Amino acid sequence: MSAPEPALLRLLQVLSVAHHVPGRIRLKLSAPMGNELMALAEQAKAFGSAFSAMSGIRAVSLNPLAKSCTIEYDTNVIPATAWTGLLSGQITPGSEALRQGLVAAAQS
Repeated sequence: MSAPEPALLRLLQVLSVAHHVPGRIRLKLSAPMGNELMALAEQAKAFGSAFSAMSGIRAVSLNPLAKSCTIEYDTNVIPATAWTGLLSGQITPGSEALRQGLVAAAQS
């Protein structure tokens, strides 16, 4: 397992879909307050940067006050169903490709 993967997987566990239409998804962070939230904020920045570097991602917008992240993506590259699998931990071809792309982007 690579160095950034555990932090990314930990962050995925506290994200949920707030709104999703193919091509645009808004993820909401549901994390406890305090020091743990501050650590997650740093991971969220790395998460946003990793997504920004991925093929098929058009834009990433982090909103720390709302504890949310909006991602605009190309549905020809990333199927809409990949997000559900990624966040729930289900291994599907789309979610696995998205997870691997995220980890690879975080390592570069």
